[in-house]
Amino acid sequence: YGTYRGHEIYSMSPPSSGGVHIVQILNILENYEFTGHNTANTIHLMAEAMKFAYADRAEYLGDTDFVTVPLQGLTSKKYATSLSQKINKLKANNDINFGQPSHYESEETTHYSVADKAGNAVSNTYSLNFSYGAGIVIEGTGMLINNTMDDFSSKPGKPNAYGLIGGTANAIEPQKRMLSSMSPTIVLKNGKPFIITGSPGGSKIITTTLQVILNVIDHKMNIQEAVNAIRIHHQWQPNEIRIEKGLNLDTIKLLTNMGHKVVLKHTMGVASSILLDNGLYYGASDPRRSGLALGY
Repeated sequence: YGTYRGHEIYSMSPPSSGGVHIVQILNILENYEFTGHNTANTIHLMAEAMKFAYADRAEYLGDTDFVTVPLQGLTSKKYATSLSQKINKLKANNDINFGQPSHYESEETTHYSVADKAGNAVSNTYSLNFSYGAGIVIEGTGMLINNTMDDFSSKPGKPNAYGLIGGTANAIEPQKRMLSSMSPTIVLKNGKPFIITGSPGGSKIITTTLQVILNVIDHKMNIQEAVNAIRIHHQWQPNEIRIEKGLNLDTIKLLTNMGHKVVLKHTMGVASSILLDNGLYYGASDPRRSGLALGY
């Protein structure tokens, strides 16, 4: 749980890292005013904030039944402000490491968002990890077994199939739940559901969900524009900004001049979203994958 520019953010708790780091990144970015959607300065700030979050993810996040995760510290405004002060607005920081949050306390993914006329809302993400999971069907059920064991850190400091670096907090242990990036999220405005969103996409789930929220709240987009907009992604390691193809070449050049390594990608994430405003419901299906928004 967190807040962002007067909005309440509800998302998933560990063993997913999604909710923690969406709130953390939003907290960092709350210290800035954006210069427009997908300008070089805006992308730079977002990428730098993402680096800090993914560095912390590698160090601290794991199954809270097995490790102590500093959830309050990671999602605190004070900690986010301290990280934001390390961001150079004109140059990429290529020497980012995990921070010191305080207050310790005891490929195939699908997402759907639902809201009813009574104001109830559901944001749901579930996953087999890779396409068809482990490729094994439980006899007599038709249900596939997932292969999310890959989400554990098989060796601290080494990347998994999504390139994510993991630490000892997410090491394999008996009866332990593996870390994930699933981020089903509900944003409240004046105490009522405002945005219901989430996405598949492995490590890119966090940043996809984040950008839908930013696009609506900061860039004043309608929900379909927010879902359709070009996305960026930075996960600390590898040290590169991944950007969907179609971004202005001058913007890419400015980012390169700031010290960022830019890698162009076809698509990232598939956000299924609903926006509730003034009694009206607006559904948005992501054009990056077959799907649709329905009302009845």
